[in-house]
Amino acid sequence: MSGKLYVVPTPVGNLGDMAPRSIEILKTCSLILAEDTRTSSIVTRHFGITTPMMSHHKFNEHATVAPLVERLTGGETIALISDAGTPAISDPGFLLTRECRRCGIEVETVPGPTAFVPALVNSGLPCERFTFEGFLPQKKGRATRLAELATEPRTMIFYESPLRLAKTLAELAQTFGDEREASVSREISKLHNTTRNGTLKELSEYYAQNNPKGEIVIVVAGMRDDRSVRKVHRNKYRDNDAD
Repeated sequence: MSGKLYVVPTPVGNLGDMAPRSIEILKTCSLILAEDTRTSSIVTRHFGITTPMMSHHKFNEHATVAPLVERLTGGETIALISDAGTPAISDPGFLLTRECRRCGIEVETVPGPTAFVPALVNSGLPCERFTFEGFLPQKKGRATRLAELATEPRTMIFYESPLRLAKTLAELAQTFGDEREASVSREISKLHNTTRNGTLKELSEYYAQNNPKGEIVIVVAGMRDDRSVRKVHRNKYRDNDAD
C-alpha cells in the first residue's frame, strides 16, 4: 500500500500561526522534507518535533524526486515544508507533487499560511479577481513579461527581494504608468509588519531612499477599462439630468 505526501505550510513569520494539525502531521510522519533544514529546525525545535529531516530544494529536487517517490510507494508518510508559507508557491514542491499524482500516490495539502493573501487584502485593491505572478524573471524575458502584464485587468501580485524592490517598482512605473495604484507589504505577520500604499511612482521614489528589509510582496492594480469609466460618467450625468 502506498504512503502519502503531506504538503504542510509553516509560518511566514509569527510561530503562533502554526496550526495544531500541521504540528501533529510533522510529529507523526516518517520524514520531513525541508527547503533549508537549518531554517526549519527553528520551527521543529519550537514545537518539539523530532522527526528526521532531509533537504529538498530547487538545486537538488530533480535528483531527489525519484527516490522519494520510491519511499512513498513503499508505504512511508512524508511531509513537505518550505522555509516559510506554503510549499510550491514560489518554492520547491511542484515536481514532487506532480510525480506523486502520476504514480497514484495520495497528496494532501494542509491549509495554512501564505504571504500573498494577507498582502492582497491589506492593499485595499480589488480582491475578487487577481493573478499571482510570483518572482518576475530576473533577466531573460523580464521586459516581455512586464509588457504583457501592462494591460492585465486583474490585480497583480509579485514577490520581490528587498535588494531589487526599488528597481522593480521603477520598472513597473515605467511600463504600467506612474499613476497606477499599488502597495508594498513587508515582514507579513512579524513584529515590523508594514504595508505602504501609493502610486507606483510614489512607492518607487520612497524605496529608492528607504532600503527595506525582510520578505516583500508587491500588489499592483490592474489596468482600468476606459469603457467602464465612461459608462460610470454617463450614468452620473444621466442621474444629474434627472434631478
